[in-house]
Amino acid sequence: MKADVVIIGAGPAGIFTALELVKLGSKQKIVMIEKGSAMENRKCPKSKTKKCVNCKPCNITTGFSGAGAFSDGKLSLSRDVGGDFPELVGPDFAQELIDYTDGIYLEFGADEKVEGVGQTEKVKEIRKRAIQAGLRLVDCPIRHLGTEKAQEIYLKIEHYLQEHGVEIYFGYDCHDLMVKDGVCTGARAVKLGRNDDVLEIESKEVIVATGRRGADWLEKVCAKYDVAHKPGTVDIGVRVEVRNEIMEDVNNVLYESKLIGYPRPFKNKVRTFCQNPGGFVSQENYDNDLAVVNGHSYKDLKSNNTNLAILCSHNFTEPFNQPIEYAQKVGELTNMLGAGQILVQRYGDILDGKRTWEKELSQSNVKPTLPDAVAGDITAAMPYRAMTNIINFIQAVDHVVPGFAGVETLLYSPELKFYSNKVKMDTDLNTNVKGLHCLGDSSGWTRGLMMASAMGVLMARKLKSLED
Repeated sequence: MKADVVIIGAGPAGIFTALELVKLGSKQKIVMIEKGSAMENRKCPKSKTKKCVNCKPCNITTGFSGAGAFSDGKLSLSRDVGGDFPELVGPDFAQELIDYTDGIYLEFGADEKVEGVGQTEKVKEIRKRAIQAGLRLVDCPIRHLGTEKAQEIYLKIEHYLQEHGVEIYFGYDCHDLMVKDGVCTGARAVKLGRNDDVLEIESKEVIVATGRRGADWLEKVCAKYDVAHKPGTVDIGVRVEVRNEIMEDVNNVLYESKLIGYPRPFKNKVRTFCQNPGGFVSQENYDNDLAVVNGHSYKDLKSNNTNLAILCSHNFTEPFNQPIEYAQKVGELTNMLGAGQILVQRYGDILDGKRTWEKELSQSNVKPTLPDAVAGDITAAMPYRAMTNIINFIQAVDHVVPGFAGVETLLYSPELKFYSNKVKMDTDLNTNVKGLHCLGDSSGWTRGLMMASAMGVLMARKLKSLED
């Protein structure tokens, strides 16, 4: 097959590359390869089975719109949140792209309400408490799509792309790129379960947008074809769950409290991420059988709890250059202790140096929203440095949100965020391999739906200028 543009991965970055090309009236032939299913076929059986059945590939993390379809669907509307993309293209231009991209989401049915704006005095009070605790509160307006509404929006976008001639091949795993003499000329993909069904696409431009899910694959591709890159960051942490009553003020004023701190003694960066008022803790599975924890928040369906991630950023220096493998090993140890399931432990039990038992969970005020999480001891697998950072950070957050460091506060593990080694690119999103571009979270430049989407918009504009 021949194409003008082939996009590997149908997550936000890849979707918005194709979408903006269509909106700009491009005549180029666009082909997308996606390992997972179409939006309408993405269903997690856990709602019926009540426990993870280890689908391969995982319907939570793969398929049209990537992990975004089954996340809480939050669009961060500030250039200060979502990765380092503003450093590449300039902060003001990055904000312009975000504002424009937000308008597209609105066109396809996103809620017009923006969370975290309009309550200046209450925000000041929360910030004051954060400063007193040695934390920084990051202002960020949030457009909350909601898990179920996000799926509706992305389904509309999927149909829009198909109606406008974008060819999308679902269930194909990209095994390799076609690179010769420093030029990328296409990609090869294999139909899942059908090794004799090989899709070989020759293309002028190749876009890799495989998300966090494809970070380790892209790392291998970069090494194989000498794509210039540098070791990136991995985040290792936990998913914290408390009663809504504890988070009520912050939920009502900010919806998501983005707090950053550098707790003693290590002074590593620790931050909150992906806060879900009335949300649900969830499990995601990777192809290497790694089970990790995440969180969802629906528009209509609500729980009695709020969950959020606390993540410790790990940046490694020479000679070590395998940050993703390091984080995977931490996750594997935790999975081992939970017999392949997510571990959960009460904060008070961690401080007391004991594991949590199922009976203790059943008697607690905070009932786990991940029903098949295994009560145990996450400290037996979590690195000392990360665990110390998490404990001290929770104590600091308790000054901002009294009761956050309660005895019954739940910590789920492992919460891991894999960001590919940061691919070196110019402001036109070109790598040192001609015809190859890397976008979104897999590129190491973005973290989250909005920034990845905005990066896709810019990529499309660059490709359209070449066409013209």
